[in-house]
Amino acid sequence: MGFFTKDIKTLNDLFVHTLRDIYYAEQQITKNLPDMIEKATDGSLKKGFETHLAETKNQIIRLEKVFKMHGVDATGVDCPAIDGILEEASDIAGDVDDKKVLDAALIAAAQAVEHYEITRYGTLIAWANMLGRSDCASVLQQNLDEEKATDQKLNAMALRGVNQKAA
Repeated sequence: MGFFTKDIKTLNDLFVHTLRDIYYAEQQITKNLPDMIEKATDGSLKKGFETHLAETKNQIIRLEKVFKMHGVDATGVDCPAIDGILEEASDIAGDVDDKKVLDAALIAAAQAVEHYEITRYGTLIAWANMLGRSDCASVLQQNLDEEKATDQKLNAMALRGVNQKAA
């Protein structure tokens, strides 16, 4: 099912499709974070990625809860957007020899991922509320809050020293 296809007829269809999109995205992020942890040289960045990997695993569990609450199977749909963001991150990380610059690149890549997730969760929460599913919205809000906090932590790391070291 493509994002805007004849298979999406109602807001509920769109909600379920987007839920499956972020479910796939979170699974891909879980597969990619260990590589980012390995490549990071800044201790705080490495620890931040490790923490976010654990959070992401919990976010997947919450998404599975939302699927169950909403009465649909927990399955993902291919998400070319997150695939592209992760592929770009991997390409850039492979091209950077200076480890300090690499850390700055990893933060930028991680923030691109966070911003995608923030967008998806915000949309899903709005739609869940429109569909009368405040129960689903409250679970999704937990994920959104974590994504926003991670983005703020990454930004602080970049501004506190990683970017200056890279310069």
